Amino acid sequence: MSKKLLSLLVFGVLITALVAALKLVNWVPSALQEGALRKYGSIDEVKAKLKITDVFAPAYYPQCFSWPPSQIAAQTRPYTAVVMEFNRKDSREACLIISQVASPHVLPEEKIKLTRVAESVRYQLRGRDALLEVGVCEENIMCSRISWNEKGYRISVAMKSAPVDLIRIAESMTARPGK
Repeated sequence: MSKKLLSLLVFGVLITALVAALKLVNWVPSALQEGALRKYGSIDEVKAKLKITDVFAPAYYPQCFSWPPSQIAAQTRPYTAVVMEFNRKDSREACLIISQVASPHVLPEEKIKLTRVAESVRYQLRGRDALLEVGVCEENIMCSRISWNEKGYRISVAMKSAPVDLIRIAESMTARPGK
């Protein structure tokens, strides 16, 4: 009887050790990759988990876009970056991308990329020196982008449309202060 009890005890200890080892193996990658680029459910979650105090978001956006953003991705390592994607209400197509990247870094891949720039001008955006570009994206769709530096970030707003609404969106953008 004591041999059975000892075997049962050893089995229990081995199972406990195995569960602890599996939990450790599951925890290590997330601890090592803390701050790496990943998706978030809201701007507040980005600020809370990554301790980013300034997240730039528009106060105005056209009614054809759905709120909240359809996708939010952020990181703090190797540098701070936040990207918000907005879809059209009627087609669920990404047509507005707002990104903020710690200067002087740039995001390597853009979902709305101007394939041909027809016009590029300097623009005064409420006292901020901005670069406004108008051209076409893939499939010859009219696109525009405006970018400027603010609070140590490079802010870029790209949209599949003429620059009229884009400028209104950019002018309404302020940092949403941390809580």
